Parts: sequence; structure tokens; C-alpha cells
Amino acid sequence: MNKPEVKEEVKAFLGEGTEFNGLLSFEGTVRIDGKFEGEVVSKDTLILGESAVMNAEVSVGIIIVRGKIAGNIVASKKIEIRAEGEVIGNIKTPLLFVEEGAILDGKCEMIKKDKKVTVLPIKESVVSEPKIPAVAS
Repeated sequence: MNKPEVKEEVKAFLGEGTEFNGLLSFEGTVRIDGKFEGEVVSKDTLILGESAVMNAEVSVGIIIVRGKIAGNIVASKKIEIRAEGEVIGNIKTPLLFVEEGAILDGKCEMIKKDKKVTVLPIKESVVSEPKIPAVAS
């Protein structure tokens, strides 16, 4: 017998056509379909809809990406990047799901679920090109 799926109610919603700059801190589930710039901090779930455009440092429990985000993501439980999602930045999580067609451009660090995680400072988060050693003649 299958368990019924439990869905958490969305506590806040930033709809398409809206813009927000600053610090977003919340409990429960929040969905963003508009533009957001700044920082997001929560132990709970952040959902980025298909029309979401974010430029942010994110530290959450779970993030589901269907839109676009530029910035580092730390998720203590899980990161999901769906087919239409695009992440440009470094990620840190114990569980990563990337659907075919999704874009992930950055470093990925897999961590243990019980390990404490911190958001990388912006200057450390720059993805650099690999250095190719010089060939001796």
C-alpha cells in the first residue's frame, strides 16, 4: 500500500512580474516566480518557478529550481534542478538531482547530511578555468 504524498502549503509567493531586493528569511515553503536579488536563508523549502530569475546567495534545507539562478547554493537536505532550470554558481548539498536538459555551471560539493554547511564568500565562489601545465620542449 502506498503512503499518501504529503504536500506542504506554500507560505509565501513572489509572483511573475514582481521584483524583490534584500534578505529573505522564512519557515515553511516559499515559491518565487519573479525577480529576486540578495540573500535567502531558511531551513525549509524554496521553489523557483519557470519564470524566476535570481541573483542570490542561498542557504536552505531544500531548493527546487525550474527558473534561473546565479549565485551559490547551500542546501542541507537536497537540491533539485529540473529540465528548465539553470544554476550558475557553486552548490553544496548531500543530495543532488539534475534532470536531463538542466544547466549546472559551477562546482559541486557533496556533503554528509549531518555536516554543518556555510555559504561560501563571493570572492571564493568564482569558478576559474583549469590551469594547464606548461609542456617542456
